[in-house]
Amino acid sequence: MTEEYTDIYNNIDDYEDQLCRKEEVVKVGSILIPFFFTAVVVLSCIGNILVLVFLALYKSLRRLTNVFILNLALSDLLFTFGLPFWASYYISGWTFGEVGCKAVTFFFYVGFYSSVLFLTLMTVQRYMAVVHPLSDWERCRGLSVSSFIVWILSGTAALLGSLHSEVMIESDSQYCEYGSVEWKSGIAYFQNAFFFMAFVIMGYCYGRMLRTITKSRTNKRHKTVRLTFFIVLLFFIGWAPYNIVMFLKSLTIHPFTDCEVSIRLDYAYYACRMLAFSHCCINPAILVFVDAKFCNTLREISRRFCFV
Repeated sequence: MTEEYTDIYNNIDDYEDQLCRKEEVVKVGSILIPFFFTAVVVLSCIGNILVLVFLALYKSLRRLTNVFILNLALSDLLFTFGLPFWASYYISGWTFGEVGCKAVTFFFYVGFYSSVLFLTLMTVQRYMAVVHPLSDWERCRGLSVSSFIVWILSGTAALLGSLHSEVMIESDSQYCEYGSVEWKSGIAYFQNAFFFMAFVIMGYCYGRMLRTITKSRTNKRHKTVRLTFFIVLLFFIGWAPYNIVMFLKSLTIHPFTDCEVSIRLDYAYYACRMLAFSHCCINPAILVFVDAKFCNTLREISRRFCFV
C-alpha cells in the first residue's frame, strides 16, 4: 500500500532524463482515492456486519462453509479498518505516527492474506465434497482449528510488512514507507507469489469440480460450489490486476523506467488498487444474489426497520 504513494513524491526526478514530473498524478490520487475509499468503508461495514448477524442468528456455525464465510467477513472488516487512514494519507501525508504506520500496515496485510487463505480453504472444502463425497475428511481434527491456523499464518506474514514499515520525512512531509528498497521489493514479490500459488490451487480444484459435475447424472444444484466460485472469481478479478501492476512497477529495467510508461503505470495502479480494495464490500453483495435465505432475511430486516 505504501510504496506507490511515496514513489510519486520521492522519484519525481529519479529517471534518466531528470524531467519526469508527477504532480498531476498526485493531484488525481488525492481527490479520487479518498472519495472511493470512503464509499468502500461505508458499504463494507454495513455489508459485512449484516453477514455476521445473519450467520449468528440463522446459520449453524458447525458447518465449515459458514465458519469460513464468517471469518472471511472478519477479514474484510480488518482490511476495511485501514482504509480511512490511507484516505487521509492521500490528502495530507502520514499524520498517525510510527505506531499507526505499523498497525495500519499490519491490518492491511492480515486482511489480504487471511482472505486468500480462507478462500483457498473454502475451495478445497468444496472440492472434497464434490470430487470425494464419501471421504470423512471434514471430521479431521485439524480442520476444526484451521481458522486459528489461518489467522496465525496471516499475522506472521503481516508482521514482515509491519515491522519494516516506518515513518520517513522528506521535504517537510511524512510518509509511511518500508525501511529499505530491498524489503519493499521482497514483500511485493512475496505477495505476488502467495497470490499466484493460492489461485493455482483454486484453479485446479475448480477444474476437477467442473469435470465431476458435468459427468454427474444427478440434477442436484451445487449451491455452495456456486457461491464459493463467485467469491473466488471476483476476488481474482479484483486482485490479479493489482498484483500484476505492482510487479511491473517494481521493475527497474527499460521501458518501465521511462517517464511516460511510469506515469501510465501510476494511473493503472490507482485503478487496480480501487478495484482490489473494493473486494471487502463485494463479498456480502454476492450472498444477496446467490443465497436466497440471506436475501430473504435482509428483506425482513429492512421491513422491520421501515415499520419502526
